[in-house]
Amino acid sequence: MASISMSSSSLTSHNNKHHSTRLHATATATAVAVPSNLSRQNLATSTSAPSISIRHITPTVKVRNQPKSALANMWREIQGASDWANLMEPLHPLLRAEIIRYGELVTACYKAFDLDPRSKRYLNCKFGKSRMMEETGLGHSGYTVTKYIYATPDIDMPTCCSRWIGYVAVTTDEKEIKRLGRRDIIVSFRGTVTSAEWVANFMSSLTPARFDPHNDRPDVKVESGFLSLYTSDDSSAKFTTGSCRNQLLSEIARLINKYKDEEISITLAGHSMGSSLATLLGYDLAELGLNRDASGRKIPITVYSFAGPRVGNLGFKERCEELGVKVLRVVNVNDPVTKLPGVFLNENFRSLGERFELPWSCSCYTHVGVELALNFFKMNNPACVHDLEAYLGLLKCPAQMAKIKTEGEDIFSKLKDFISKQGLDNAWRFEAAALQLGNLVQSLNI
Repeated sequence: MASISMSSSSLTSHNNKHHSTRLHATATATAVAVPSNLSRQNLATSTSAPSISIRHITPTVKVRNQPKSALANMWREIQGASDWANLMEPLHPLLRAEIIRYGELVTACYKAFDLDPRSKRYLNCKFGKSRMMEETGLGHSGYTVTKYIYATPDIDMPTCCSRWIGYVAVTTDEKEIKRLGRRDIIVSFRGTVTSAEWVANFMSSLTPARFDPHNDRPDVKVESGFLSLYTSDDSSAKFTTGSCRNQLLSEIARLINKYKDEEISITLAGHSMGSSLATLLGYDLAELGLNRDASGRKIPITVYSFAGPRVGNLGFKERCEELGVKVLRVVNVNDPVTKLPGVFLNENFRSLGERFELPWSCSCYTHVGVELALNFFKMNNPACVHDLEAYLGLLKCPAQMAKIKTEGEDIFSKLKDFISKQGLDNAWRFEAAALQLGNLVQSLNI
């Protein structure tokens, strides 16, 4: 367990089969059919600029200047093969560099997303696939974008339509492949931006995922809003057809088949809502058995989750672990989004001691994976607690954060107080409650 904070770094280890591993100091979905061409066998973001802004920090971590063979020799460990044991405290330089690198691949989604209502590409990517990496400052990343991904929240809102959510890319530069030690397939997801997405984020009801057509696994439940974004289709979509899920499974299967005789890794990275989609995708791929190469070996699946909320229940967590899906959650302990959904019913409120599980334990949200906890907050700029660049800024230069003191009240306390005063039991519909909660978070510019 490791924590990077403004004042200290220390180690606390905690292992519990009913809890996600936490590295911390201080501080209506129906059965979803598998795409017809896929199977287990067929792989054919104030008044004053935050002092943690990446642009104003001279990074102390040089991602590119590691010895060429260092990462190639231990890439499986860096990708979580051993659940990042002995890499967290102190945070291993290679792991730190990889977290930053994948975080920047997610940042590219925000840079490329068109939010100008006057633009022909409104709510889509500003650039074509061949130009995106170059236009977002990642022209030398070694990756080539192969597909854009679109998602549609299945909710009754006039502004609800398909919008660009991220991209799939693969390493094509031979020097980068050699440095990484394998060919890497990356799927990168942006976080919540539109009001419809906020509604989907806070539906806060668990429903069975039902990804495997041969086994419903009713005990494996996920948040209905995230599932809606992942599985819903928009027949009127301008740039694509099919659900986010079908787009992703088809493209990843195509790439696996294309490079089936090579060493491959599957890396899924996202911020906020995007980390939830990344986690769902990781589980989906593993549940369907699509992460297999030509020899039948499992292709490792790693999720880098930045400021991510809870995705499912205990059954979902345990199934991800059983399937070998590795999740590294990078969180700020002052970020309210990482406490949602399940403000009240979560992994910390499932049992009395170690013996007695409460009746609602199966309806409790539970984090998945290993947590790397950061600690930063500025009262005059509360948006920084959820800002991806703030996360990466701290990781790039932790000494810089030691100069910033924690100020004011924990934002999450305010959020929790707000919810408890609303009488959600009998006063509001889920959508109305979601809108109010989303408005609160957006009022903080989160």
